[in-house]
Amino acid sequence: MRFAVLVNAGPYQYQGADTAWHFTRAALDGGHDILRVFFYHDGAYNGNRLLVPPQDERNVGARWSRLAAERGLDLVVCVAAGQRRGVLDAAERRRHGKDADVLAPGFRIAGLGLLAEAAILADRFVTFG
Repeated sequence: MRFAVLVNAGPYQYQGADTAWHFTRAALDGGHDILRVFFYHDGAYNGNRLLVPPQDERNVGARWSRLAAERGLDLVVCVAAGQRRGVLDAAERRRHGKDADVLAPGFRIAGLGLLAEAAILADRFVTFG
């Protein structure tokens, strides 16, 4: 089965982002395909490479980056949601005249068209947060 995953929750708001990560990993382990994981609204914060949780807590953003590296996931942060929250890649940083980009490894910035495409192509569309 092919899944598209939408994450609307920030990494430390509540369990939404964690649950999405566990679902995605379990689906992959079960032999399913994840077409795309799209981070929207406060979910954009998951793509911030500057997250520094206390050492005894999980690093949700780093978990997503590792899973993307291990499994070749397409992790997409909504461009508008990311801009509102300061989650920018190098191109968006230059375009807006900012002095830093903070996009974590394995993530990319794109528009809502990729969310619509994933929803159309997937057998199931799952939303968290």
